[in-house]
Amino acid sequence: GCTKSGYSNYEENVLGRDFTAKAPNEKWVTDVTYLEYGSGQKAYLSAVKDLYDGYIVSFEIGKRNDNRLVMRTLEKAFKTLDEVKPLLHSDRGYQYTSKEYVYITSKYGVSRSMSRVAKCLDNAPMESFWSHFKVECYSWKKYKTYEELVEDINDYIEFYNTQRY
Repeated sequence: GCTKSGYSNYEENVLGRDFTAKAPNEKWVTDVTYLEYGSGQKAYLSAVKDLYDGYIVSFEIGKRNDNRLVMRTLEKAFKTLDEVKPLLHSDRGYQYTSKEYVYITSKYGVSRSMSRVAKCLDNAPMESFWSHFKVECYSWKKYKTYEELVEDINDYIEFYNTQRY
């Protein structure tokens, strides 16, 4: 079920649309997008992108857009870190304002930044990744099954991370 506690943690927009980074793991952005398969079923793709080189640090796919999806994505990303801790920018989606999000980012010593209300340009690099994926891969196919979609996402991100230069 979806229990909404009254808890919401909002952060300043520390990133301030400065989407350039001088080194890896300096600035990350994260978001969730939805994709359809079958007869209108939805799948959710959660990802973390490094602004230094556009690398997708981690991603998770799930049938539910919930906190677990986001926390799994972050746990994976944070495990790649050594002493350098990024600024992590997100929108104000409920996953990112949740207690779990504050807990996991604090646990790994990662600082938080958030888009202002209704300002999707504050997270433009993430939006741009979604649109690349949708234009180059997703939009010209009809996915019959979840598995088919997952396979394509895995292949696309592998390609995106290793071969697009």
